[in-house]
Amino acid sequence: MSNSFKYTAQRLGLGHRDLMKRMRTAGLLDNFNLPSNPEMTKHYLVTRENKFYSDEKGWRFTRTTRVTDAGIPWLARKLGIEQPMPEPQADPRDVA
Repeated sequence: MSNSFKYTAQRLGLGHRDLMKRMRTAGLLDNFNLPSNPEMTKHYLVTRENKFYSDEKGWRFTRTTRVTDAGIPWLARKLGIEQPMPEPQADPRDVA
């Protein structure tokens, strides 16, 4: 499954524009917000292609970058974002 930049930024505690700016600074995205090295990041960043029809220009194709579920912790490590550990939960199977 792939996630939008907005959802990923929310999970990392950032705004989506700040996330994209940090990714460009780190060299993960190019100027068009596409992966700068798709072969290296193919397990973490994926590109989706969409098409639509314009009366003036005919068929138009756009590409968007999305972050995989495995890409969220990878992105946090690459950008140096500390993610707090979740609170420990008691095991419901523990009887004693």
